[in-house]
Amino acid sequence: MTLEAKTLFITGASRGIGKAIALRAAQDGANVVIAAKTSEPHPKLEGTIYTAAEEIEQAGGKALPLIVDIRFEDQIAAAVAKAVETFGGVDILINNASAIMLTGTLQTPMKRYDLMHQVNARGTFACSQACLPHLLKSANPHILNISPPLNMHPRWFKNHVAYTMAKYGMSMCVLGMAAEFASKGVAVNALWPRTSIATAAVNNLLGGEQMMRQSRTPEIMADAAHAILVRDSKTCTGNFFIDDEVLREAGVTDLDRYAVDPSQQLLQDFFLD
Repeated sequence: MTLEAKTLFITGASRGIGKAIALRAAQDGANVVIAAKTSEPHPKLEGTIYTAAEEIEQAGGKALPLIVDIRFEDQIAAAVAKAVETFGGVDILINNASAIMLTGTLQTPMKRYDLMHQVNARGTFACSQACLPHLLKSANPHILNISPPLNMHPRWFKNHVAYTMAKYGMSMCVLGMAAEFASKGVAVNALWPRTSIATAAVNNLLGGEQMMRQSRTPEIMADAAHAILVRDSKTCTGNFFIDDEVLREAGVTDLDRYAVDPSQQLLQDFFLD
């Protein structure tokens, strides 16, 4: 029940949920490939791939920071090759990187539409395609997409159809690839938070400080991801997991510790009825 010596390839791992998953794996002594774009400090975003690497190594893991824009398959291929050269393979892929813009049809520039689909749906597919030859050689291979259950109620489309389509593209990868690679023993699952998570996207794009206070910390997603990734890949695939359900199944009863401000009522995340 450990990720010791496992190699995780995590997109968007320089901050937020991706970094939290990386740090939890590092506590087990895992190798973490930080595949993200931020190499220089950003005025509105904390952390770079290099500061994340320092934190991962301080937590007990080994880190490989790589500048990767997952819109470009040549960058993905080069990063996967470097990961294999450095650590000998890839055992786990976390498709975490995502772009968001919650706007209606007439308010969504095509440039932003393209970005969300290139990063979310296409990037997830491309990273999975690049990592799968190596995952197929692993003893317990997992792909985990940070994406929601497929909920086809119109309420999740009417206000931001472009984002929903792009995000559901990640979930459709789970649906298809889980079935495609079940006989090969590769687990392909999704993980989604019950509540909003205190990340830069929430603070800068969605609801600001008040929404941050009504959120849970990224650590709940990291602990849930860990609980999934140590499971047998042959018997755990094709699931759309919710973070608190995973933790309750693992015996965690105190979820209050994940609240940014326990005095605040938590906000439920998108795509959950």
